[in-house]
Amino acid sequence: MLTNLKNAFLLISVLCYGGNLLAQDKATYIYAEKESVALELDVYTPKNIKPNDSLPVVLWMHGGGFSGGHRDSRNEVKLMKNLNKRGYIGVSISYRLLLKGSKTGAGCNCPKSVKLDVFKQSAIDYLDAAKYIITHKKELQIDPTKIIAGGSSAGAEGVLNAVYSKTFLIDDVSNYNNVSFAGIMAFAGAVVDADYISAQNAIPTVLFHGTADKLVPFGKAPHHYCTPDRFGYIILDGSDIIINTLQTLGTSYYFRKIIGGGHENSQIPFSQLDQIFNFFNKTVHQKENIQTQVNITKQ
Repeated sequence: MLTNLKNAFLLISVLCYGGNLLAQDKATYIYAEKESVALELDVYTPKNIKPNDSLPVVLWMHGGGFSGGHRDSRNEVKLMKNLNKRGYIGVSISYRLLLKGSKTGAGCNCPKSVKLDVFKQSAIDYLDAAKYIITHKKELQIDPTKIIAGGSSAGAEGVLNAVYSKTFLIDDVSNYNNVSFAGIMAFAGAVVDADYISAQNAIPTVLFHGTADKLVPFGKAPHHYCTPDRFGYIILDGSDIIINTLQTLGTSYYFRKIIGGGHENSQIPFSQLDQIFNFFNKTVHQKENIQTQVNITKQ
């Protein structure tokens, strides 16, 4: 049945994509099949793309606490269309929502071992999606040297761990030798250990985070601020720790620190996209080195 489903999606993709690039907008592909679930991604391509173009891409992972959210929710679609206007191909992915239906969610009753496995599997799903678009770079018309990793909330944790913690979380990283990222933007995210950020894997990074986020820590603190006696007690390194590491390494970053802000800053910051993509234009495309921090006080 999955094979038939895959073939059906591929047929739809070909009908949408093939033969008329100027009219193409969105195509859906299955990038992996895991645990009897077909994992899909939507590719949004600018309508004015030319046959020989090879465009930069944002590979996006939605939020939702690893239990909800969807790749084609209203804001995700709005982001993809915004990317097209900026000359980017947008790719929004589904991934395994391993905490869907869980009584504990991602909170303090969710065991540390389960949380670590969720971080690991979400990073693997994200890297598999990246591997898929790189393998199909010609037909998708993407530039594999200019992939921006992006995500919000749980998606931000997923992409940050995929980029910066894969050697910590994943047993055989050789599966992803051909996967690389040119930049990353993460809204209210964290990594399991910022010590794994190095001169070899550090890339231009955009982070937005509120200092009073009670779910994903702004600095080095427990996930969901669980106390040490709870099953879900696990220390994460939030945006402030990541930025300090990048600053020491001399890597480009754009950090929007919202003093007193909470987890609402995981939302896609549409009003700030001009600043974000101006940063990527200078650092990814023009190879400039820029370190910028903007401090905003929550009103």
